[in-house]
Amino acid sequence: MQQPSAPRKATGRPPRISREEVVGTARRIVTEEGVGKLTMRRLATEIGSTPMALYHHVRNKEELLVLLLDDYAAQALRPTALPAEPRERVVAAASAIHQALAACPWIVEVLTADDLMSTHALWFVEQIVDGLVDWGLSLERAVRGYRAIWYYTAGEIVVRVTAARRRGADDRPTYREQVFAGLDPDELPRLAQAGERWEALTAEDTYEDGLRALVDGLLAAG
Repeated sequence: MQQPSAPRKATGRPPRISREEVVGTARRIVTEEGVGKLTMRRLATEIGSTPMALYHHVRNKEELLVLLLDDYAAQALRPTALPAEPRERVVAAASAIHQALAACPWIVEVLTADDLMSTHALWFVEQIVDGLVDWGLSLERAVRGYRAIWYYTAGEIVVRVTAARRRGADDRPTYREQVFAGLDPDELPRLAQAGERWEALTAEDTYEDGLRALVDGLLAAG
């Protein structure tokens, strides 16, 4: 007599996941492997769920990156007090943004998407725009001034982190070093004069000097 087959085990729904788990796992992936390795499918596999389950929390990778940025911005330390003087307030707020972003290299990989704006980061933006308005700029010029400061800040971080990563992966002389070593002093006298010191000079941390020059120019033109 044929024995009845064992009842099939119901698969059921995948376990529920929290937004905190989604953000935490995504942060680990981008920190250890870079933003390029973060996909919805990879994230679901790491959590032990399905891509469809993730869509209850985020619609796509771009929204996930915004969540990561906002989570980081929420943890970034705000200055306890900003200077009352508008120019110094702008410099202090921009420097705080620079310090927070430079401490988290994976953010560099998403900075080029200029429309990825974090809610918690808006406090820093407010301080810069407000400082420029308090100095006497119109709101429109203050917003444009913030954009110039943001581009300078993001660009400085992108260049420095990318260069540091390249130097860490390859100790051979850079193409720039090879070019500067063979400059013709008759054709490019100033660059030839600075040639041997160019690498050291451009490696210096001059972010705040450049920031102050930029802010002074914005305020003078306002």
